[in-house]
Amino acid sequence: MTDIPQPQPPGTPVALPFPTEGTLPERMGMEVLEIGPQRTVGRMPVAGNTQPYGLLHGGASAALAETVASVAAAAHAGADRIAVGVDLNATHHRAVREGWVTAVATPLSLGRSVASYEVVVQDDEGRRVCTARLTCALRDRPPGA
Repeated sequence: MTDIPQPQPPGTPVALPFPTEGTLPERMGMEVLEIGPQRTVGRMPVAGNTQPYGLLHGGASAALAETVASVAAAAHAGADRIAVGVDLNATHHRAVREGWVTAVATPLSLGRSVASYEVVVQDDEGRRVCTARLTCALRDRPPGA
């Protein structure tokens, strides 16, 4: 496991401290822009992540929210531990048809065994698209992981 990447200029994707090849975030075009236990930011294109009506799929917003909050929880947990999502809820506020959505995860509670984050997903105009909450269990890293 490598160290958590240092902040980059705004809008510059950062390398994640774990493999992402072949994962859902890679397939959905997600980019993580900032990583930290107090704030993690990621984004994803609307194109390719829509429902049949051309609107951003609610499950895509939920996947983005879970991704950024899990990365934040992993940063809180530390290199010798892992974060595993155990509860996710999301409320969808408005439709998006184009552009990008950006998610910002901030902590609600950071403990030794559990971390909970609020995630606000916004469109390119800064309008709230979705509000989510993720709770992660923090566990010791299994051998070989």
